[in-house]
Parts: sequence; structure tokens; C-alpha cells
Amino acid sequence: MGVTVLSWPSDSELDKIRKIVAEMAGVAVDVVRIVVSPYRICPLGAHIDHQGGTVSAMTVDKGIILGFVPSGDPQVLLKSGQFSGQVSFRVDQIQLPKHIDKSNGNTMEECKWGSYAKGALYALQHGGNHLKQGITGFICGTKGLDSSGLSSSAAVGVAYLLALESANNLHISPTENIEYDRLIENEYLGLKNGILDQSAILLSSYGCLTFMDCKTKKHKLIHPPKLEMEKKSENKIPYKILLAFSGLKQALTTNPGYNRRVSECREAAKILLKASGKEVEPILSNVEQEEYEAHKSKLEPDLARRAEHYFSENMRVIKGLEAWGSGNFEEFGKLISASGLSSIQNYECGCEPLIQLYEILIRTPGVYGARFSGAGFRGCCVAFVKAEYAEEASLFVKKEYLKVQPHLASYLSQETAVVICDAGDCARII
Repeated sequence: MGVTVLSWPSDSELDKIRKIVAEMAGVAVDVVRIVVSPYRICPLGAHIDHQGGTVSAMTVDKGIILGFVPSGDPQVLLKSGQFSGQVSFRVDQIQLPKHIDKSNGNTMEECKWGSYAKGALYALQHGGNHLKQGITGFICGTKGLDSSGLSSSAAVGVAYLLALESANNLHISPTENIEYDRLIENEYLGLKNGILDQSAILLSSYGCLTFMDCKTKKHKLIHPPKLEMEKKSENKIPYKILLAFSGLKQALTTNPGYNRRVSECREAAKILLKASGKEVEPILSNVEQEEYEAHKSKLEPDLARRAEHYFSENMRVIKGLEAWGSGNFEEFGKLISASGLSSIQNYECGCEPLIQLYEILIRTPGVYGARFSGAGFRGCCVAFVKAEYAEEASLFVKKEYLKVQPHLASYLSQETAVVICDAGDCARII
């Protein structure tokens, strides 16, 4: 059987990182280990993971690369390709959550990027692991994709977990690492993220769509037809993934907060569950489709739109799995675009530049479908495009976006304004 050769990371990227780490640690280049932790996209299942809904995800061939060697002692020393300064700490020191340990981080620069490495140590210690080996490492992300809405923070956390586990000969399953990365984000950093991002990063497989039920935590991989044949012949998969950037790196403050939308979904669930005579947690996944249909008239307009997005998006996920599994990319793309429209009309998220970018993408030649990556308040839109149209589509989107947002487009380099990606694989050590 032929082996699929992934385009990322390239040999030149790996050689550069190995040389940097070898110089930092004073070791030979060939002993440097590499973690690759890809960014993720979620074509269908937008905004419903916090309600226990069903989602789909896959990774792209862009992301985080961490080169490292075991230190030979408990010391951790890290440098970054994106940030200045260095991070140092010991793995035999007990890590406390940042809101408890006020001394955590000596400099502002360290607070910005060193906390994920310390969070990984916290998570592993919390799981009962006693680490003795630190690492000397260099971490970097794909150029131009920071603040992109592609879950780079989860990719960073996963990378540090895999590196520390490798250095200490710990054999941890992907499912366990999903929980460890949740500990980094929820407990150590105090963020209110779910497990969608790290699940996608750790469970995805090249060319497959990862399906996750956020209520039961169960997942499965959906293989498109002929994938095995394509792997044998080393043919390219017949689609590309476009990441089209808005130039917005900070959310526009005039938009309603995302937490408000979560609260509205819970309020809608409360009303529907009460009308159905059920006393359970007020999340929409506890409302059956028939109960929703019977009682949705009791919801005031805003809540009705949030519930409509949840139930219609769940249905789009199920239909999307069928389309992907049968190789019907046309239908899959239509569902993605319908998801994007529901995000705008029913979930009422997204800002003008991202909505304009979405509207450009859905009329771009060769594009199967498109939507925001995330809530649409900053970052990028993601689109699936016929492979042979990818370059033409990229040029079209750049030209059209410049017309409607000349100021924001001026912040984007021509090289990274629209990035053409292939499907990725799971996070791993190579």
C-alpha cells in the first residue's frame, strides 16, 4: 500500500527547527524530536458544541511545530519563533492555576506564551504523573495564521503535552490528552472553552471527517469513498481548503458577546424543557426534535432564532456526514454555506467584514461552500474548493475583498491573505 506524503511540515521547516534546537541544547541534529500539532476547521456544527450538539471537524496542513530534546534534568527551556524572550521552569515544581499562583510568569512576554507549557505540566501533574525530565525546545506556528480562529491555542497546548510525555516515556491515549488539554484551558488558564478543538486536533485522520457528539463525547471518522485507492496511487484528494483572512485580529467591540448567545440558548432550552415537563440540565441537546416542534411557538423571536440554528445545524451535520461518506462534495458544500447563513440570520453572529468575505466566497468560481471559522467576529472564513480552481479562487477572493474592505485588506500580505490548504492529520511526534 502506498504512503500518503503530507506537504506539511516541509523538510526545510524541519531542518531549520532541528538546527535551532540542536544549538540551544548543544546536541546533534539527529537527536532532536519534532511534534506537529495541526490547526483545525469545523465545516459543520457551528456554535452548538456548548449545547451538547453534534459537530464535524478536520485538520489542515498548517499548525504548530515544536522541536525538542529531553533536558537530562528537570529544567524546561523554551524559545518561540513568534515571541521574544524565553520561558524556563522545572517539571519537579508543582504548578498551580494562574489565578491562584500570582507569581506565575516573570515577564509580560512570558505571560503571553509560556503559560501553555506550564499548563501542560499542571495537567499532567493533576493526572498523577510525576515528571523528571524537562525539555529544551523551540516552538513556532505557520506564518500569518495567528489570531485566525483556527484554534492555535489548543494546538499549542497539545504540542507541549506530547513533548513532555515523550521526554518522560509516558504513554497517554488521545482521549486522555483531550482531557489534559481541557485542564490547561479550563482550569489552569480559566478559559470557558469546550473540548471540540483539542478533540479535532488529536483524533483527526488524513482525508477523513471527524464526527463528534458533544453530549456523549463519542466520535467516529467518516472516510470518503475511494480514499484508500487514492492513498495507494498517491493521487491528490479532489478538493482544497481555502482560508480567507479578514485582517481583523481583535473582535469588534460593537458586536454582542458570544457568551450572550450561549445564555440565550440555555434560556430557550429552559422554556422548551418546561413546556415538555422535563427537569434536566437546560441545554438544547436535552430537547427532542418533536418537543422543539411542538413548543417552539412559546419562544420569543431572539430565542426562537437561536433554537432554530441549533436544530437545523444538527440536521446539517447528519446530512453532511452522509454527503462526505458518499463523496458528494457539492452537497457537502451547500450544507456548509447554509450553516454560514444560519450563523448570520439565526445565531446573529459575525461582523460586516467576515459576512462580506463569506458572501464573496460563496460566489467564487469552483467553491463548494464556505462559512466563518468560529463566531465570525475576527479571523477568517473557510471554504472547500475544487482542487483545480484553488489558485483562481484565491485570486478572485483577494480582488473582491479589496473592493469592499480596502482598509482591512491593506493589512494583509498577498502571500497570506488567502491560504490554500490540504487536509491534515492528527497531532503526533515525527
